Amino acid sequence: MAAAVGVPGASLSIANPSPPPPATSSPNTSSITAMPASLTPTAAPPPPTPSALAAPFPGGRAVRLHPVVLASVVDSFERRNEGAARVIGTLLGTVDKYSVEVTNCFSVPHNESEDEVAVDMEFAKNMYELHKKVSPSEIILGWYATGHDITEHSVLIHEYYSREAHNPIHLTVDTSLQNGRMSIKAYVSTTMGVPGKTMGVMFTPLTVKYAYYDTERIGVDLVMKTCFSPNRVINLSSDLQQVGTASAQIQDTLSTVLQYAEDVLSGKVAADNTVGRFLMDLVNQVPKISPEDFETMLNSNINDLLMVTYLANLTQSQIALNEKILNL
Repeated sequence: MAAAVGVPGASLSIANPSPPPPATSSPNTSSITAMPASLTPTAAPPPPTPSALAAPFPGGRAVRLHPVVLASVVDSFERRNEGAARVIGTLLGTVDKYSVEVTNCFSVPHNESEDEVAVDMEFAKNMYELHKKVSPSEIILGWYATGHDITEHSVLIHEYYSREAHNPIHLTVDTSLQNGRMSIKAYVSTTMGVPGKTMGVMFTPLTVKYAYYDTERIGVDLVMKTCFSPNRVINLSSDLQQVGTASAQIQDTLSTVLQYAEDVLSGKVAADNTVGRFLMDLVNQVPKISPEDFETMLNSNINDLLMVTYLANLTQSQIALNEKILNL
């Protein structure tokens, strides 16, 4: 469902903004109040950079969201200033012609009242410059806010980010856990009204898909285990336990694949050529080795491991013996 928002009388106060101040402002002041009660910018925004979001929206109106972004949003909400109702921040990521991927973010200080919202855009600019030194491929994709509603202030903040990225994304994270879960939604804005007389902005939803790197998946799996712990605390698994867990997961996956193959052969499930080619590629990637050679290889590796362990213990004993001799 699209959310339509108008601005009856709010204004946006930008502290040390990157664009030049209007001619009516004092040259000795470091903040301005811009766009009172109007959704149309007083000055035309600069043309988007080549790295900005393209129109139409790539990836079939879907956003790929990494878990580190959600963790950063929740952390910034937990560390918010006393009395702050919500936190906002900048979304960073990559864009290609097939997908939009949000991989990072950082919070931006701001203050809100009933009539205006003040955002420290100089801080946001400096943080983005620091992020570019570490990850030059990440660009500004939009901004996030905690809460489940899109307010009039959101329209004004979104208008500023429209100058930084064409067609920016607005991500909302419901940290109040309404309905017992954290609702995560993404939007892009569209102006509505008659030509020459725009009356408001409509936020249309996007599909949110979750993506992760291998290192992020390890952390997500570990966090998910706390759901089954009474005190929400778990201990880290040993190397042997991790190997056992991975082996059990592989065994379950193989059982699922074998069941699918049997159902296709028996006619219970229609054959899928794409799945068949994928399974054939997996089978071809398995090294062809006899059980005897595999057992010999495994025993050789175990013997090498035992030898390294024995030498390490022997070295430790020699060091302890030398220390006792020196103390005599």
